Amino acid sequence: MKTILVTGGAGFIGSHVVRLFVKKYPDYRIINLDVLTYAGNLENLKDIDTLPNYTFVKGDITDGDLVNKLFETYPIEGVIHLAAESHVDRSITDPAAFIRTNIFGTFNLIHAAKEHWKGNMEGKRFYHISTDEVYGSLGETGLFTETTPYDPKSPYSASKASSDHLVRAYFNTFHLPVLISNCSNNYGPNQFPEKLIPLCIHNIQHGKSLPVYGKGENIRDWLYVEDHASAIDVIFHRGIIGETYNIGGINEWTNIDLIRALCDVMDKKLGRAQGTSQQLITFVKDRAGHDMRYAIDSSKIQHELGWKPSLQFEEGLSKTVDWYLKNSDWLENVSSGAYEKYYDKQYHQR
Repeated sequence: MKTILVTGGAGFIGSHVVRLFVKKYPDYRIINLDVLTYAGNLENLKDIDTLPNYTFVKGDITDGDLVNKLFETYPIEGVIHLAAESHVDRSITDPAAFIRTNIFGTFNLIHAAKEHWKGNMEGKRFYHISTDEVYGSLGETGLFTETTPYDPKSPYSASKASSDHLVRAYFNTFHLPVLISNCSNNYGPNQFPEKLIPLCIHNIQHGKSLPVYGKGENIRDWLYVEDHASAIDVIFHRGIIGETYNIGGINEWTNIDLIRALCDVMDKKLGRAQGTSQQLITFVKDRAGHDMRYAIDSSKIQHELGWKPSLQFEEGLSKTVDWYLKNSDWLENVSSGAYEKYYDKQYHQR
């Protein structure tokens, strides 16, 4: 069996990637390495966690000994590296955690891959997933391309930019077979509710305020998480070694317009009068170093690898709301911290 190590596979994006690979490639062994911080939730994968080609390992990518042990224990031929601290607000209050995980953790992985693959790089792939935030902020026009100069503005984006540079350095210096992708904002099922869309869904359900930074004029390009997972699949299998691919939803919205659209969807699905939820919108002090606009040019992956997003935003938003309303227990477990008991229940009894 071909053995693939996925880091951060219990997280939001990672769980969708793990599920896709486990189900689509039964002849692959998928090793999911996740430390299970606040954003890592094994309930995201309970539909596949007994399948024979799936293995979960609880561990931290900052633990170099553990990472090396995994490469010694399993015949790992590919790495899909998603594990990261990713919330900008948390990076402002605790930058050190982002430096440890995003920089030193990535170093541990690429160095272990180099050491264990040296002399036999044939068929190996180290795929590093990054963010469009490394490029900084755009004005009213233009798009991020794969050659846009890096200009990170937050400790989060700076740590991801550093990890991107490390991965490229290992390609150029040691010929490690790497791939990199930079994606726009993801949304969809299983996202931790500190992020904008699930936070607003949760707050609307409970009649709580909807905090909006500044005037809500910041613009983001939104990508449905399952479309991102399919792009990762395509890049991992067909991407050109040493190349970078930008993955975007071709889907720009200001924060305030997005929240108003979400309010309207929620009012309709909850049987409330239109405009009810918009009354919950509350403008708050802007985030420090808040980038004004992100927008991805994903023409390279479309033209070279044949990928494009499958959903329009309105359809994706409706599907996302449906999932959260149908899975209110999941949202409550995450909000209360009860989800943390799943690991003990499932794995300590085995």
